Amino acid sequence: MKKKLVSALLITGMLSSMFAGCGKSAGGGGAVNADGIKEFTAFFAVPGNEINNDNEIQGLIAEKTGCKVKESWLTGQSAEEAVGTFIAGGEYPDFIDGGNSSVQLYEAGALIPIDEYYDDYPNIRNYFTDQEWDMLRQSDGHIYWIPQFSKINGEERVCQHNDEAFWIQTRVLEWAGYPEVHTMDQYFDLIESYNEANPTMEDGTANIPYTILCDDWRYFCLENAPQFLDGYPNDGSVIVDPETLTVIDYNTTPTAKKYFEKLNEEYKKGIVDQESFTQTYDEYIAKLSTGRVLGMIDQWWDFYNTAGDAIKSAGLDKQGCEYVPLPITIEEGMTNQWHNSGGAFNASSGLAITTSCPDVEGALQFVNDLLAQDVHDLRFWGVEGVDYEVGDDGLYYRTPEMRTNCADSSYKAAHLCFYSYFPQFNGTSQDGKNAMKPENQENEFYDGLSDNLKKCFDAYGVKTYVEMLGTSPAPGPWYPMYSYSQTLTTSTPGGVAWNKIGEVKHEYLPKVVMAENFEAGWEDYMKVYNECKPEDFLSEMQTELERRVEMAAKYQ
Repeated sequence: MKKKLVSALLITGMLSSMFAGCGKSAGGGGAVNADGIKEFTAFFAVPGNEINNDNEIQGLIAEKTGCKVKESWLTGQSAEEAVGTFIAGGEYPDFIDGGNSSVQLYEAGALIPIDEYYDDYPNIRNYFTDQEWDMLRQSDGHIYWIPQFSKINGEERVCQHNDEAFWIQTRVLEWAGYPEVHTMDQYFDLIESYNEANPTMEDGTANIPYTILCDDWRYFCLENAPQFLDGYPNDGSVIVDPETLTVIDYNTTPTAKKYFEKLNEEYKKGIVDQESFTQTYDEYIAKLSTGRVLGMIDQWWDFYNTAGDAIKSAGLDKQGCEYVPLPITIEEGMTNQWHNSGGAFNASSGLAITTSCPDVEGALQFVNDLLAQDVHDLRFWGVEGVDYEVGDDGLYYRTPEMRTNCADSSYKAAHLCFYSYFPQFNGTSQDGKNAMKPENQENEFYDGLSDNLKKCFDAYGVKTYVEMLGTSPAPGPWYPMYSYSQTLTTSTPGGVAWNKIGEVKHEYLPKVVMAENFEAGWEDYMKVYNECKPEDFLSEMQTELERRVEMAAKYQ
């Protein structure tokens, strides 16, 4: 593979340096290695995959930009614990994304104000509109982080549903003759029927009909389905009625009660995994990776890059163990909003540069350079001739061997470098032809599917995961409301209530699902829930909703 890589680089001139800003001669106090490359550090408060120190594409990006970053990820701690350790010590990596603890980093004075610099870095300054940048301003009027994942360049291109859904394996749908499945009851009826007829995999391993991830912050896999079941998008902490512009508590709706009553019923039948409420995230991913789990609710990004790749690597895709999303609502005839057009602008966190960084200008130049089209192609498509080819029509595509390589964990660690928690683009390349990322290149996406997935999509008359659900228009200017609730602290009554609500749901929802007497369990839960004073939380969310709507009106 190395010979092929070198050959491709000689042909395309990949090793030529194209940027001066963060290059070998740039000033600043950052560490410079023996090759004259600046070396920065980064910490992201989420689990992630380390790459090899001699990663090939990271080296190519360093040749182009004069910089490289040693990334580290969350291991063995919560995000709050990890960020708290940094704050207590007063020393930070050069780059950081503190997740839900970003506000704590700001309040600790750990971050530099990006808006004092960004006019000198056009790729950064033009990354968001003035309205979007203003949404990121903190109480002192400055901007301290860059949300990395919502920016769409040009035409939106989406094949992969990267968000939450009721997922089900293709083998279940094939066995049933690819039925239309629209409601929660139909979903569980199908899983029950399949498991009764097919209790084991081909090797005799027992199936797990349905599992639930509840570990730490990932308990959204249990608690937030009622908003989707009622046909609303993922505002995360509340429902927003677009007609009346009022917030609604999805935890107490009739649909919420029906949903948890259904889980209770399925738990008693043995359909819901009895280990759901004690398993760790790693144990959950290990179960999915075996192909045993028929269905679950989760975010695609939370399971696919680990369990999905493991299923393919083990050849379990040939047994129909890959997952597709279904457009589930509480009743027939409802419009679902599992997938909306537009990006979810999460103003509550993003990539920041810390006060420990000795070369702020060099760090910003690196971010600026990562957004250049040729570097972006390196990050997400790889090296031409090695990771993708270019057709006569100018469209990028991959061979079967290339697709296999890009799903292999060892290959990814040695060769691919996404800089996945740095700012990036979705949508269409500056050439007007290609998608910014291969998973959203329509022909490449479909050609790369397993035979079982193609058969499933063909049966439903679709070509993508997104088409399995349908696409709803972008929600209103308030969306998503979770970007505000994630910033709440116990300094306000609403923040106190929000914190208590989270603790109560963590404790009581598993009890509700496992209760011998559901009605009694639900009544106990609602009593304790209402003692949290959710009205204080809802009041502050309503105020924020009105502020966002008013702010959006100023830019119209």
